[in-house]
Amino acid sequence: MKTNHTISIIVALLLLTACGSKDDDKIKPPESAEKLYNEALEKFDKHLYKDAIKDFEEVERQHPSSPWAINAQVMSGYSSYEAEDYDSAIATFQRFVKLNPNNESTPYAYYVIALSYYEQINDVGRDQKVTEQAMQALREVIRRFPDTEYARDARVKLDLTTDHLAGKEMEIGRYYERHEDYVAAINRFRLVVETYQTTSHVPEALHRLVECYLKLGVKDEARRYAAVLGANFPSSMWYKDSYKLMVKDAKPVAAAESSSWWDHVIP
Repeated sequence: MKTNHTISIIVALLLLTACGSKDDDKIKPPESAEKLYNEALEKFDKHLYKDAIKDFEEVERQHPSSPWAINAQVMSGYSSYEAEDYDSAIATFQRFVKLNPNNESTPYAYYVIALSYYEQINDVGRDQKVTEQAMQALREVIRRFPDTEYARDARVKLDLTTDHLAGKEMEIGRYYERHEDYVAAINRFRLVVETYQTTSHVPEALHRLVECYLKLGVKDEARRYAAVLGANFPSSMWYKDSYKLMVKDAKPVAAAESSSWWDHVIP
């Protein structure tokens, strides 16, 4: 009797479990990590990035110790990047590198962090904080992973970012010059010449310095900058404009006169 009673209890429990499995509110057992990951990947491939992020996060939640969880975190960050949710992408990858400093995907994580800042660089007329953040992140990629493809691309983007910052200084300098605040304008243009000397803005900055010094009546400085411009950018339209300004007061500037001074300013 005891045995039969025990069997009856077990059967009753199994029946209750079976009935409970039909209940929509019953907590389902975790799905396999691979299945969840592949489902998320399918949504990613269809550009359903927000849905993919939810599924990748579910992989992490249900299988935190699985190798799939690491892949899911990387793909979650990349999905945010593709969705142009750059702040989320940065946060996800920053968490990833903190938890996985030596993972094979860590260089990629640093790279996408840099890209996420880089993609947010706005026009030169706006605040450039994100541009500076992009530069720092790009330098970090180059410093940590100098021989990788990520570093090679980061170097190119760093040059473009530097050019962008120089453009911002030029815009401010031109604003001051238009409002006849020539000293303030000179400070901006000199910054471009001395700090952003490899950028495309240097020829114009030199010309603007010629203009400003002439406006202030400091002809020796104007002539010096015109000489620098002629020595380094003799075919530039900016040198031609500076020449026209200087010829009213002096002979055409000889490029050779300024070589030693230019070497001092721009190594």
